[in-house]
Amino acid sequence: MPIHHHTIASSPRLAISVAGKGPLVILVHGLGGDRSTWAHQLEALQHKYTAVSVDLRGYGDSEDPPLPIQFKADFCADLLAVIDYFNVPRAHLVGLSMGGRVCRTAALQIPDRVASLTLANTSPGFDHMTATQLEAFIEARSGALAQNGLPPDFGRQQALAMMAPGAPLSAINVMAQAVDRLRVPNYLSTLRASTLQDRGDRLEDITCPVHIITSDHDTVYPAGVTTALCQRIPHALHTEIIGAGHISNLEQPDAFNAALMRFLDSLPRENNTHPYLAPQETPCISIGKNSL
Repeated sequence: MPIHHHTIASSPRLAISVAGKGPLVILVHGLGGDRSTWAHQLEALQHKYTAVSVDLRGYGDSEDPPLPIQFKADFCADLLAVIDYFNVPRAHLVGLSMGGRVCRTAALQIPDRVASLTLANTSPGFDHMTATQLEAFIEARSGALAQNGLPPDFGRQQALAMMAPGAPLSAINVMAQAVDRLRVPNYLSTLRASTLQDRGDRLEDITCPVHIITSDHDTVYPAGVTTALCQRIPHALHTEIIGAGHISNLEQPDAFNAALMRFLDSLPRENNTHPYLAPQETPCISIGKNSL
């Protein structure tokens, strides 16, 4: 099936890529990404689902928003605009890194519009950091940037830093190109807002089905962070992808897609009124290059 590209006439305008037909699945990129990083998942999902990757406001082909960004309100509004565009009651949300934080915030703010969550290579927020630590976190990720552009070879350097050793060249190139498309003022505003404002979410109150995907070589959100996330949502299914770093959907797309499809296919279809009954606690499943 072909991939179609549309613009949602929201405020600000949002660019999306769409493939397939069926229950709506929205794919949400991270702080340094855009919708181009989800091509493998659009291809895999389209045979059973309406798969949509979105450029959040200020990213990719979406319109620049008024600054400063309001992390929870603004990005939740973007996801709601996509759901409304397809005129469906609810959507399955899949987010990587910051995209995962956007998705679980949406599940708390608009729970009646969220069918399930897949939270990949992400964190429970920044409640554990002091004000000084938060500023240091922001500085470490913004100090090399200038308001008038990105340093030479910035995208490739960032991609290599986030991925596991031996990551496919194709994955490195896709991520590097997405990073190099960043508009620096939007990026810096989003970095600050997503760090300082992602606090106080009660992950224990998330009631929809949840799938947490982690990677054994993720240096951005390593084991301690992802363990804390799993502990906050004990009914979540947990899949560990072996041999991947922070961008698991690009580094190990076959393993990522297999895990995602197993989770989504296990859920009641959106026209099924039977309630989802979450288990009390679920074990971690490890998959990877030699595990499928």
